[in-house]
Amino acid sequence: MLIDKLVKYVHDTLGITVSVRKWEQDAFLPYFLQDNYDYHLARINGLEVLLMIEVGDEGHSPGTVHKHMEQVGKTWGGKIVYVREQISSFERKRLIEAGIPFIIPGNQLFMPMLALDLREYFRRPKQKNIHRFSPATQALALYWIYNSPVSVLESRKTPTEMAGILGYSKMTLSRAFKEIDAALAEINPVEAPGNLQYYDLPGYEFWQQLQPYLHSPVKRRCYLLRLDLEENLGLRAGLTALAAYSMLAEPSQEVYALGQSEWKVLQHNRQNLILDRPDAEALVVEIWGYQPSVFSAYGKDGAVDPLSLYLSLKGSSDERIEKALEELLQGIQW
Repeated sequence: MLIDKLVKYVHDTLGITVSVRKWEQDAFLPYFLQDNYDYHLARINGLEVLLMIEVGDEGHSPGTVHKHMEQVGKTWGGKIVYVREQISSFERKRLIEAGIPFIIPGNQLFMPMLALDLREYFRRPKQKNIHRFSPATQALALYWIYNSPVSVLESRKTPTEMAGILGYSKMTLSRAFKEIDAALAEINPVEAPGNLQYYDLPGYEFWQQLQPYLHSPVKRRCYLLRLDLEENLGLRAGLTALAAYSMLAEPSQEVYALGQSEWKVLQHNRQNLILDRPDAEALVVEIWGYQPSVFSAYGKDGAVDPLSLYLSLKGSSDERIEKALEELLQGIQW
């Protein structure tokens, strides 16, 4: 039935007739690839491609799909298109970033080899010069995400209450509330700004919607000689923290995260140990826009919280890091 939906979707949206037939060479694939996907050959706009159709409801991560496609490509030498019943906007974004051709019948078609990127269900107005959240606003958004398994409305509270929790002034948190309201109004322009309906989402979906506005909390990185430092260097961060959440090996340089006020104290006390350039024998201190310790309860083994960590490392060109970040997100109890 999914193939029927695909054929109808491509025809209705592009006016292209797609012919599909069973691919008989799947018997030569490893058993796990046979079990997880159905395979059909399709001719789309003159190009013959192999449809790799997800069998299960859960689906695989974009990184795993990419690896599976590489393995299938050893048997099929042409283009491969990933097909799935449904997908989250976050997964869709990751597939596009990885350059993986895919079709979600009724929702979206992305086939760069045909210069096609057709969006239906996930269509959004084109955003220009998106204003990234201030540190206080991002901290507020992360608090809501962590504390909203059912709906953000449950943990939204008031600016005064949130000021006490996050350590900002009431005025700063009032601006943060308005900043998130404005972002949600840009994402969902049919609703009026400040509409509480925006917040009737579980934390995971709220995280997905706000992705364009979230960014790395790291303002800058400094290098310190290790020697006999006794001061609290904060929570483990960067690749040091990622190693605590995944199978990634610990880096040779330790990485820690401090808020700006904590960094000023350390800088005053140990100015003679701060280097003006990277050094293999030094440790790394990240200075964050908000206090990493605010979310220490959500971290693991003295590491920074997983969502902030993800934001600080996403976009890496290192495949090992990208895989570890996927593992990090999958381990979160949303």
